[in-house]
Amino acid sequence: MPLLFSCYPLARAWLFSLDAEKAHDRPLSALNTAYRFPVTRALLHGAPELPVKLMGLTLRNPVGLAAGLDKNGACIDALANLGFGFVEVGTVTPRPQPGNPQPRMFRLPRAQALINRFGFNNQGLEAFIDNVRKSRWRTQGGILGLNIGKNASTPIDRAVDDYLAGLKAVYTHADYITVNISSPNTKNLRALQEQAELGGLLGALQEQRKALSDQHGRSVPMVVKIAPDLNTEQVDTIADLLMQHGIDGVIATNTTLSRDAVQGLPHAAEAGGLSGPPVHELSLRVIARLRERLGKDYPIIGVGGIVSGAMAREKIAAGANAVQLYTGLVYRGPALIEECVNALR
Repeated sequence: MPLLFSCYPLARAWLFSLDAEKAHDRPLSALNTAYRFPVTRALLHGAPELPVKLMGLTLRNPVGLAAGLDKNGACIDALANLGFGFVEVGTVTPRPQPGNPQPRMFRLPRAQALINRFGFNNQGLEAFIDNVRKSRWRTQGGILGLNIGKNASTPIDRAVDDYLAGLKAVYTHADYITVNISSPNTKNLRALQEQAELGGLLGALQEQRKALSDQHGRSVPMVVKIAPDLNTEQVDTIADLLMQHGIDGVIATNTTLSRDAVQGLPHAAEAGGLSGPPVHELSLRVIARLRERLGKDYPIIGVGGIVSGAMAREKIAAGANAVQLYTGLVYRGPALIEECVNALR
C-alpha cells in the first residue's frame, strides 16, 4: 500500500474542518494536480489485482468507484490510479444545471455517514464527454461506467427524452452505462421505479441501444441503479422488468431517505439521501432479494455503506458480483480500496 494512503487520517482532520462540499471538491482538484507529475502519481498509485468477469467485461479487481464523486468525469485517471478495478462517473444530465441550493452536504461522523441533496449538479453532456475523451483510463485497459440522469427542469412524463439523449451521447465512450432512476434529490425521479414508468423507460432505452449497437457494431452493457427503500414486491417487479427488457445488470443501491439508524445525531434531520454504514443493511436486503429473483448468473453491483473489507465481503455474500465505494473513501481514504480487494481474495 502506498505510504501516502496511510497518511489520510491526518488529511481527514483538516478536511473535516472545512465545509463538507468544499472538502469534497478540493481533494479531487489536488488529486488531479498530483496525477500530472510522475513522482506524485507514483506515490498515489495502487494496483491490487483480483480480475473478475462482469457483463462480458474484465475488471482488474471487483472494487469500483461509485458514481457521484466525479460528476463531470474530470478526474477519471487520477481516481483510477488509486487502485480501483473499475470507475463510474456522473450522474450527467443533458443540459448543465447547478443542482440544489447550498448547503447541500452534511457529515454525520458518529455514523461515518453523509447526507447530500446535490440534485445532479453537473456541467452537462458536452463538457462531460469532452472530459471522458481526454482521459486515458480506457486506453490503458480500464473499465469505465458512465451514469446518466434527467434534468430537474424536465417534466417526469418527458424523462425518457433525457435518458435517450444521455444514452446516445455517451454510448461510444462507455464500457457500460448506468441509468440512474433512484436519486432522492431530483423531484419525482424515484417514481420511475414504478412498474408502468420503468417498463416504458427500459423499453425505449433498449430500442435505442439496439439502433446504436447496429450503428457502431458494439453492444454496450446497460445497468439500472435502484434505491434501498424498496419493499419486496417493488424489488421483484424491478427484477422482472430488468430481465424482460434485456438489461445487463443492476446496481443496488443508491442513498436512503430513512433516518432510523441516525436519529438524534446532528444533521440527521437534513433533507437528502443518507449514505454510509446506515445504508449497508438496507442494501444487503435488496441485493439478497435481487439475487433470489434474478438467479445465480445475473450481474449485481453492490454499493452502500462499505467502510471495511468485511462489509465488502458481506455484499458479495448477499449476492453481489462486485462492489463500489463512495462515502467509505471520505472516512477511510484510498487504503480502503486495497483492504476490500484483499478481503475478497
